[in-house]
Amino acid sequence: MHRVPKATNRVPTETNRVPTPTRDASPAEARSRDPSPRRLTAAVPATMRLAGAELVGSREILRDQWLQTYHAPDLVSGARAGQFVHVRTGDYSGMVLRRPFSYNTMDPAAGTLTIHFRTIGRGTEWFTHLRAGDRVEMLGPLGRPFEVDPRSQHLLLIAGGLGMAGVRALADEAIRAGRDVTLLFGGATAHDVYPSSLLPDEVEYVVATDDGSVGHRGYVTDLVPEYEAWADQAFACGPLPMLKALARLAATRRSRMGVASLGRKRGGGKPVPAGSAQARRKAFLQVSMEQNMGCAVGACLGCVVMATSGTPQRVCREGPVFAAEEIDWEAGW
Repeated sequence: MHRVPKATNRVPTETNRVPTPTRDASPAEARSRDPSPRRLTAAVPATMRLAGAELVGSREILRDQWLQTYHAPDLVSGARAGQFVHVRTGDYSGMVLRRPFSYNTMDPAAGTLTIHFRTIGRGTEWFTHLRAGDRVEMLGPLGRPFEVDPRSQHLLLIAGGLGMAGVRALADEAIRAGRDVTLLFGGATAHDVYPSSLLPDEVEYVVATDDGSVGHRGYVTDLVPEYEAWADQAFACGPLPMLKALARLAATRRSRMGVASLGRKRGGGKPVPAGSAQARRKAFLQVSMEQNMGCAVGACLGCVVMATSGTPQRVCREGPVFAAEEIDWEAGW
């Protein structure tokens, strides 16, 4: 039986403590509302909605990185980790396109969601000037979510920089379902490390920094071999080079670890279509892709990546979550 080695790179809680804007239910509270969450059938996908969202709280949690909480019950109901909202700014002087933001956390009971973003232009800068009570227009939930195999007990989450926003909600979903979660995070320096106080206490949080100022010195991908034998599935979001490196590791995992590949029994059923939810649940690694988006509903083809089948895939519709083996990582997009 493989066990996770005790992490020595956990971010000190006190030195990184940031008040959490919203309160997540504890695992005990969640289980008291649902005595057997692992036995539930798959949730029915939520219908895309256009709705107003009221800002509840806004704070800068890291240099130029913000966490905002919105009250938007219509957009929270039925949403799943990995999906996103498309948000319109209130200033229309040259900023026509909406901005996509992952569901960072969701609280269906309170009807709130959070978004985590970095200020990189006029649009994201505009959001930092909002105050509690201000309203914005959101479209969501959009995209396809992460698919966790019902048999998976140990989940490995991997985030690079702002990629934390893409996997953060999955940590909550997994904890509520009684699963074990290890989250590997990579940043440039200690100043870029996501505060551990904003994660559930049940999550094992291990950090790598490029300069070694906190945790492992080097890339977050350096940490993966230590945990991949423990993990039933892995889920990642971050820069493209990081995702490529993880995809290469996942592709050689069976041969490196000596895992036998058994043939399908005669009459074992039809092949599972690539890109289906069932196929993605069978994949060891799922990735959430970060692409610039225009319409976010699949019409403009501005966020296309190439599949190994040779078929273009729209990140806003067929993604943003894909099985790593679906993507042609060497194709020029």
